[in-house]
Amino acid sequence: MQRTLSPVTYSNQEEAVAGIAKALSHPVRVKILRLLAGESCCFTGELTEVIPMAQSTISQHLKALLEAGLIQGEIDPPKVKYCINRENWKIAQALFEGFFSQVHATAGCDC
Repeated sequence: MQRTLSPVTYSNQEEAVAGIAKALSHPVRVKILRLLAGESCCFTGELTEVIPMAQSTISQHLKALLEAGLIQGEIDPPKVKYCINRENWKIAQALFEGFFSQVHATAGCDC
C-alpha cells in the first residue's frame, strides 16, 4: 500500500469540534465543567475541596478548558475565579449538535 504525499486538509468546523473534544477528553475536565455549570463562578481553591487533586493538577485541567474557550477566568490575586464561557458554550453545543446530526444522517453501517 502506497502512502500519499498529499496533505490532509480540515474544515474550520472539523478543527473546532476536535479542539473542544480534546478539551473534554479527560473526566476531571468534564467534572470541572459540570461543577462550574451549576455555579455563577468558582475560585480555583474551591475546586480542590470537591476534587481531591493537587492544586497544580487542577490548574493544568483549567488551562486546557480555558485554551479551548469553554471557561473564562478572572485573576484577583491571590485568587483566580473561573466560570463557564456562556457564548463559547453555545457555539460548542451547536458544533456538536451539527456534527452528531450529520454523522447520524450519513451513517449506514449495519454492524
